[in-house]
Amino acid sequence: MLETTPLPNPPPQGGREQDAARAVKKTPWRLLALLMAMTAIGPTTLNILVPALPALVTRLSTDAGTVQLTLSLYLLSLAAAQLLLGPLSDRFGRRPVVLAGLTLNVIASIAAIAASSIGTLIAARIVQAIGASTGIVIGRAIIRDLYERDRAAAMIGLVTTAMVVAPMVSPLVGGILDTAFGWEAIFVFISLFSIAVLLWALLMLPETRPASVAQMRGMLASETRALLGNAKFHGYMLCGALGSAPFFTFLGGGPHVVVTLMGRTSAEYGLWFMVTSLGYMSGNFSVSRLSQRFGIEAMITVGIIFELVGTSLTCALVAAMPDAGPAIIFLPQLLISYGNGLLLPNCIAGAVSVRPQAAGTASGMTGFTQMAVGAVSTQVISMLIAGASTAMPMAWQMLAVAAMAGVAYVGLVRRS
Repeated sequence: MLETTPLPNPPPQGGREQDAARAVKKTPWRLLALLMAMTAIGPTTLNILVPALPALVTRLSTDAGTVQLTLSLYLLSLAAAQLLLGPLSDRFGRRPVVLAGLTLNVIASIAAIAASSIGTLIAARIVQAIGASTGIVIGRAIIRDLYERDRAAAMIGLVTTAMVVAPMVSPLVGGILDTAFGWEAIFVFISLFSIAVLLWALLMLPETRPASVAQMRGMLASETRALLGNAKFHGYMLCGALGSAPFFTFLGGGPHVVVTLMGRTSAEYGLWFMVTSLGYMSGNFSVSRLSQRFGIEAMITVGIIFELVGTSLTCALVAAMPDAGPAIIFLPQLLISYGNGLLLPNCIAGAVSVRPQAAGTASGMTGFTQMAVGAVSTQVISMLIAGASTAMPMAWQMLAVAAMAGVAYVGLVRRS
């Protein structure tokens, strides 16, 4: 069984926190499973629609740039909502904000089924993202409520290890549903999944916000200012965001490369995408085993090295064998996604541990930056790859953002 470790900074817990801690200590896997499902809604809802993007151009009588907004605006909304939801969970508690967000996601998913134009679908995706972001940002805050920094990194890695199974198969599921029944079936699937998680949270999610946070409502503004003025917080936040940008670059450019340039089906893209998810899941699993032993700084450093090696290999393979098929871009993703799986949970744990009393706010800022950088990466690569004949623009962009992650970590975290 997993054991909780008391936070180093907050005062002794009150009765409500003791009850929550006892519940976690007694049945940790039940709570972790719920956090996995809550966190999985956002990535699943994002990835499951990706294989259907090329087909939506003709089915909704629009163009590729407009259809891409269902992805990039979803990411931007997923990012912006976390700036609000994190502080709200510090102010009102984790449980009520989670339940409200999951309810909003269900409503938007049902509305998307009936969308008859690209504008309506984009609007539904924006609202859907706001609700889906709840599980991501508050799930991290709940883990930090219960565990100290290095243990929190291990728990975030463990949650993401199992959580990534859903995004791993969702492109395949989305491709099959789109091919067999049309894109509306994708949102039927999302609606049913979201309803199940909402009912699960309603029955089982405890309130974990420390009493010390509830009593310092007037100090939350000063805690936020302290976060914004801390160089190490910015370093963890930027390293996590830029370290995730190779994945988002691949997410935005991969379908065009595989389906349009290489002439493969959306279902085949979904199958190849599982390679990326397997690497990421392996990295997260390594974090759950090794972060407490080696510390988060060592894990972040190794993660950056893996990303730089993988992105450099992608550039070399695309330059040497541009017509070799999906393998030249997907196989190096094993290294890139493994590195991302190592660095991201540790960057998040570092960011939310700078000011533990404002874990929700820190989680929201970190999530916002990650998703905002991701949204920009997907939109930029969609423009760069549109007129290209090979995957080289995507390869160079992945290498550039991985290098920027290393610069952010060395310049802001290590020097601090």
